Amino acid sequence: MRRRILTLISISLLAVMLLSGCAANNGKAPAPEAASAAANENVFRVGLEAGYAPFNWTQMDASKGGVKIDGSAEYAGGYDVEIAKRIAEGLGKELVIVKTEWDGLVPALTSGKIDAIIAGMSPTAERKLTIDFSNNYYKSDLVMVVKKGGTYDNAASIQDFKGAKITAQLNTFHYTVIDQIQGVSKEPAMDNFPAMRVALEAGIIDGYVSERPEGVSAEAANPNFKMVEFQEGFQTSDDDTAIAVGIAKGSELTEKINEILAGISEEEQKAIMDEAIKNQPAAN
Repeated sequence: MRRRILTLISISLLAVMLLSGCAANNGKAPAPEAASAAANENVFRVGLEAGYAPFNWTQMDASKGGVKIDGSAEYAGGYDVEIAKRIAEGLGKELVIVKTEWDGLVPALTSGKIDAIIAGMSPTAERKLTIDFSNNYYKSDLVMVVKKGGTYDNAASIQDFKGAKITAQLNTFHYTVIDQIQGVSKEPAMDNFPAMRVALEAGIIDGYVSERPEGVSAEAANPNFKMVEFQEGFQTSDDDTAIAVGIAKGSELTEKINEILAGISEEEQKAIMDEAIKNQPAAN
């Protein structure tokens, strides 16, 4: 009997505690994202791969402008990081770099884990259905990275790659333009640029589609690689070859970021990119 009474008392106390907790939170547990956002009002959290030199890369220290990656002993550097610094400064916030796989960037933004994507991302029509974009902060041209001295070393047109094994990064417009090459062997898309460089070196592919800054980076990192620029190239829209900051739908940050980007001239953009190309680690 006593055991039963004690049990009833314990259940009653537990019920009171639960009711009290619900009342204090209006019947809801605090959302992790909301709690995190409240604790980081003065932080600007930027998502990027840290694996797409010279736009962004991973390095082991803070040299040449590197910024520590959140939760890691590593640092991030590159063109995107320099742009992120300027935006964070303009917002009056501390920059925090969140290293995120390419496919995880948009979900990280929409879930509130990051405040912006500054990762060499093009503001394509498909992406605009899910997130907003700032004005452009860089514009580039598409190129092909191939083996130096190989079959496609002297290609002048994309149609010179008939029969070639060509790929590009997964979930990018780079992969879709491969269809413009007649008779091409379109290989499965790859997760990132380091993986494509390894595949090219091993002869698994004959080339991969990229943008000019990455092509310059590939040549600098590996003397066996060559960047092919085209006289007759891929057909793309202006949005495809532009780079912009990804921002959550309806965010008040969009207008503020555009104001900051307006203060970075095309000449300064080029100077920042040239410096990033010069500073990139050899392994990236």
